[in-house]
Amino acid sequence: MAEAHQAVGFRPSLTSDAGEVELGAPVLQEIYLSGLRSWKRHLSRFWNDFLTGVFPASPLSWLFLFSAIQLACFLQLDPSLGLMEKIKESLPDWGGQHHRLRGVLAAALFASCLWGALIFTLHVALRLLLSYHGWLLEPHGGMSSPTKTWLYLESVRPVLSDEDFDWTAGLAQEFLKLQASLLQWYLQLKSWWASNYVSDWWEEFVYLRSRNSLMVNSNYYMMDFLYVTPTPVQAARAGNAVHALLLYRHRLDRQELLPTLLMGMRPLCSAQYEKIFNTTRIPGVHRDHIRHLRDSRHVAVFHRGRFFRVGTHSQSRLLSPRALEQQFQRILDDPSPACPHEEHLAALTAAPRDTWAQVRRSLKTQAQEALEAVEGAAFFVSLDSEPAGLTREDPAASLDAYAHALLAGRGHDRWFDKSFSLIVFSNGKLGLSVEHSWADCPISGHMWEFTLATECFQLGYSADGHCKGHPDPSLPQPQRLHWDLPDKIHLSISLALRAAKTLSGNIDCHVFPFSHFGKSFIKRCHLSSDSFIQTALQLAHFRDAQCLALFRLAVDKHQALLKAAMSGQGVDRHLFALYIVSQFLRLQSPFLDQVHSEQWQLATSQIPVQQIHLFDVHNYPDYVSSGGGFGPADDHGYGVSYMFMGDDVITFHISSKKSSTRTDSHRLGQRIQDALLHVATLFPEGHHLKRRGLGEEDSG
Repeated sequence: MAEAHQAVGFRPSLTSDAGEVELGAPVLQEIYLSGLRSWKRHLSRFWNDFLTGVFPASPLSWLFLFSAIQLACFLQLDPSLGLMEKIKESLPDWGGQHHRLRGVLAAALFASCLWGALIFTLHVALRLLLSYHGWLLEPHGGMSSPTKTWLYLESVRPVLSDEDFDWTAGLAQEFLKLQASLLQWYLQLKSWWASNYVSDWWEEFVYLRSRNSLMVNSNYYMMDFLYVTPTPVQAARAGNAVHALLLYRHRLDRQELLPTLLMGMRPLCSAQYEKIFNTTRIPGVHRDHIRHLRDSRHVAVFHRGRFFRVGTHSQSRLLSPRALEQQFQRILDDPSPACPHEEHLAALTAAPRDTWAQVRRSLKTQAQEALEAVEGAAFFVSLDSEPAGLTREDPAASLDAYAHALLAGRGHDRWFDKSFSLIVFSNGKLGLSVEHSWADCPISGHMWEFTLATECFQLGYSADGHCKGHPDPSLPQPQRLHWDLPDKIHLSISLALRAAKTLSGNIDCHVFPFSHFGKSFIKRCHLSSDSFIQTALQLAHFRDAQCLALFRLAVDKHQALLKAAMSGQGVDRHLFALYIVSQFLRLQSPFLDQVHSEQWQLATSQIPVQQIHLFDVHNYPDYVSSGGGFGPADDHGYGVSYMFMGDDVITFHISSKKSSTRTDSHRLGQRIQDALLHVATLFPEGHHLKRRGLGEEDSG
């Protein structure tokens, strides 16, 4: 293991007369503390699991029930209808003097059984209650289409010609007559047996079986504050951020995080939170698999082509931010050079998955300790040698470069297999690069909100920009990882680096804050903010003429489709699952083949702000993350994400491929601004905004 390198250097200092005492006492103390920590952790998890299992009841409810039964017995009433007497008869006979004890035990057992039955009933009722989604659709009534197939046809009608739509509708009609009922029966069967009829297949076939590079194609990024950098000291920012991330993990392990609520009412499933930390996507020849460890007490750090292992705990507690800063500063000050090919080793994680899987076998044989230190880390940290973020000299270009650095880097300075990589630039700017297969963006966004708020408002920095507290000189130096790279993988590293640079150089990123209006203006127009932006994006992409009535109709339609998807009535996942069943059955369906082969030119996503309670957004509007972005889903398409920064700013992240003659991220960005201003002036609240026609941009 990676820890063996440090163990070799351990040399105890013994004396002839008291050597055993000097060595034995610290060792026994550490063994005792280690066991104590382990048992505390196990007991804490057991207690949390117990509380979760009996929810919405509590242990106090059992005590109340037991007391009520005892009171009834005292009043010579039998609420058990004779069951307690039968329980008492089945208990061992300890003699007459213990007759009262047998009665108490019988009452306790009956109370426990009744309590368990009530909890089970509550669980069933709660499951039925939470599975009801009709309330989402009530403002707009029922679906206008009788089946999801027709809902799909309704959704694609605006982008298909009359001829193409008639052809697709014919395929759909044939599918409904010949194959739909059989495929749907298999999905129904799976829904009875599995917790979700589509999620495991989505992870398997969309992500883990994909053989493309993770860089750009799968990973996405999250940005720091747009206008604020709490400290320019790189090591200090890394120390606070790592400490805050591990505080989040601690709360996650203790199940202290409140679930995210849908529309402030319905709790969303929290299963994806389990794999945020200690997780790596391991490449395979035909499919990858996700490796998740129960715990990890170190992070893997990359700086100037070198890899380090940095412990995050000392004895019984998490290292302080100042101690972590000290460790990162030691890495920054380390003058040792990278070994041959070590600098570009991480480019292999950006290679096609089957290529990386084959090379990893050799790497695991020759450099198992170093590889385990990286893959077994809580997460990956990249200490970049260049600055990033918004600059006054060239704000537009600097934001674009910032996004590109987070999405792709230099192709060899991120370990793309890790669940996420924390990127700390030389000027103290932060960012995340997130692998997509283990969870969706709201999960990492929830963690990132907590991290930024905690490291800035809770932990804070001293006047000189360092973490608060004092260094710990007794901490050992960060462990340098040594890679014994066989000659046969040198060429693989070079080829992977070349491909990664080509892919990175082909990505056109554009980020801009739209400050003419924000969420508060849209609310004054009595429209859904998300649907407003989504419809404006369609307007920017297709450049259709709109009027107020049609715009309201389009926003309402998008809101209805959004609520349908949120309540499990969407079409894409359902049709995807039907397609997977047809492949298992080797059943050809021209309609499903057509659906599966479609290339969507505009992929969009909103990054929600979920934890407004962490700090006062109104007094600190600049302390909101500027969101993040992802690569385009199609070679001739766009990837667009957006985030509402407070009430008056919307940040957009646009990506496309430079190799396409049909796309231009900056051109689309300008059209988005034009579309938003155009739409805003349709409302009385937006008449004060300058209206700019879309036609003047069409020539570009």
